[in-house]
Amino acid sequence: MSKTRTIVTGGSGYVGRFIVEDLLSAGHAVTVTGRRPPPTGFFSAPVDFHPLTLGAEGAADVPFAGADFLVHAAFDHVAGKYRGGEGDDPDGFRRRNLDGSIALFEAARAAGVRRAVFLSSRAVYGLRPPGTWLDEVDEARPDTLYGRVKLEAEEALAALGSEGFQGISLRVTGVYGPSGSGRPHKWSGLFADYLAGRAITPRAGTEVHGRDVAAAVRLVLSLGTGTTYNVSDLLVDRRDILAAVKRISGSPFPLPPAADKQAVNAMHTDRLRALGWQPGGEQLLEKTIEQLLSRS
Repeated sequence: MSKTRTIVTGGSGYVGRFIVEDLLSAGHAVTVTGRRPPPTGFFSAPVDFHPLTLGAEGAADVPFAGADFLVHAAFDHVAGKYRGGEGDDPDGFRRRNLDGSIALFEAARAAGVRRAVFLSSRAVYGLRPPGTWLDEVDEARPDTLYGRVKLEAEEALAALGSEGFQGISLRVTGVYGPSGSGRPHKWSGLFADYLAGRAITPRAGTEVHGRDVAAAVRLVLSLGTGTTYNVSDLLVDRRDILAAVKRISGSPFPLPPAADKQAVNAMHTDRLRALGWQPGGEQLLEKTIEQLLSRS
């Protein structure tokens, strides 16, 4: 019996790596696309690689023939930024990320791919009054170019739906977890500043472990019937994160002031949980902080 074949764009990226590893563990044959091939040993098992630079012109060369699924995790942006990731080239940003995404979806459908999952963002919701919870049925009102591009890609994917092709968008919040070998994790700067005694600006936000994002991807590939799902787990204050760092490391430095958690726009995830998704919660957060500190 042949393996399920899945193509993952941006598979060597921070979030993409979690997705690839989860699919490999489930027995998928994975093809990773990106600008450069992954370093030797980057994944726990062999993957195929196809070079791809986002843009409408590159999609036609992706080896979709015979593939079952597409997971589109690639996104072209200024390093370290998503909102504002267009830098001084908004037209190019839109062309690469929106036109390029639509071309990938169209090529996948034309080749007989059965299902495509797009990693979208909570940014599609835009500004809401402090403390407002976000639900998939809410009207999306993005207030950034990043959010607008994600929403328009969602809409284009949904419009391509047919009897033989289904598109699903995952609206993902901030993602934490260990990075690939030799790469900094998302909180490396925060940890370093705290452990050096530097001042920390209070901030609270929603987070989900990359492992749980990957689990959501695999779940909707097999069970998803809707078109959009929120992916979020914890409402976390930097003070909470650094309290664990302080306890584990024995740091003498004071914790930053608490941020206003009640002002954050958290996301309902009932739709995804109804499929059986169970994120790791506080226990996984604590374990991950220990893991990240041990590697510092």
